[in-house]
Amino acid sequence: MIPAGNQAGNQMPFNPDAFIKTSVAKIKGQIGASKAIIAVSGGVDSMTAAALAQKAIPGQLACVFVDTGLMRKNEAARVKEAARKAGIDLQVADASAKFFRALKGVSEPEEKRKIIGAQFIKVFDAAAKDSKARFLVQGTIAPDWIESGGGIRDTIKSHHNVGGLPKKMGLELCEPMRELYKDEVRQVARAVGLPPEFSERQPFPGPGLAVRIMGEITPEKAEIVRTACAIVEEELESAAHAGKMRMPWQYFAVLLPIKTVGVLGDARAYGYTIAVRAVESIDGMTAKACSVPPDVLEAISDRITRELKEHVNRVVYDTTSKPPGTIEWE
Repeated sequence: MIPAGNQAGNQMPFNPDAFIKTSVAKIKGQIGASKAIIAVSGGVDSMTAAALAQKAIPGQLACVFVDTGLMRKNEAARVKEAARKAGIDLQVADASAKFFRALKGVSEPEEKRKIIGAQFIKVFDAAAKDSKARFLVQGTIAPDWIESGGGIRDTIKSHHNVGGLPKKMGLELCEPMRELYKDEVRQVARAVGLPPEFSERQPFPGPGLAVRIMGEITPEKAEIVRTACAIVEEELESAAHAGKMRMPWQYFAVLLPIKTVGVLGDARAYGYTIAVRAVESIDGMTAKACSVPPDVLEAISDRITRELKEHVNRVVYDTTSKPPGTIEWE
C-alpha cells in the first residue's frame, strides 16, 4: 500500500506543523515513561526522527552514532558537532572492526545489506542495555519499506532498517516518519528547527559506503570510495555554488569490482574504475541523471585519478534514470 498522502490525485498539501503535533503525541503515547534509543547517522531522516523523539520524550532518549567504517569522510566528527549545535546529546560508538569482519568475503548485495542491518541491531542491543531502553526509534520513511518488498510488493532492494531486522530484536520499534517521503521529511526538519546542514543534506544510504563498493568490502576499498565520494561532493557543490549547474539531489562515487589497464608513470598498470552518479529527484522514488557540464566532469576525473593514482585509473559517468536503475548501485 502506498501512503495516502502521495497517491495521485490527492490535492491536500502536506502540513509539517500538523504532522509534528500529531507525531509527538503518538511517540508519547507509544513510549510513555520508557527509555528509547535511536541511531543517528547525520542524514536528514535519522536527525529529524531524533528531533521529534526528543520533543516527545525529553530525557528518555539515547542517541547513538555508529561508526561502521563505511561512513563519509570525517563523518563522525562532523555529525557530533552538528548534533551539538542542534542540542542533541550524541554518543559515538566505533564498531568498524566488527562490520568489516562480518562482511568479509560477502559480495551479494542483499546479503551485505542484511548483514549490516543485523550488525546495527547488535550494536544497539548493547547500547540499549546500558541505557535501559525498551524502544528503538528509527528514521524509516516510505521508500524504505516500499523498496524492501513484502506482501504483494516485489523487493527492489532491502533497506537496513527494514530487511535487515531480526525477528527477535529485543526492542520495540517506533517509526514516526514511516508514511513520509523525502521532500516531506525535509519540510518537517525545517519546521522542527533543524539547521540547514541537517534539513538540506543530500541522502546517504543506511548501509553507508557498503552499497557503493561493488563486490567484497575491504577497509582499503572503503577508503578509496570514501575519498572519491568526497571529491565528487566538493566539485559538484562548488560548480553549483558558482552557477554552472543546479545542485543535484544526490551525488556520489561508486567503486567497480573490475580493474582496467592504464599508465602509471612510464609503466603499464591496472587500476579500479570509479563511476560518478548525480541525480535530480523529489522523493527518491524516481530520479533523472543530472546534466553535468563537461569541464566539471573533467575536474572530477582529474582529481580522482590524481589523488587516487595508486588505485584508480578510469572514471565514468552514470546517465541512467530511475527507473530502470535505482539511485544507488546496490
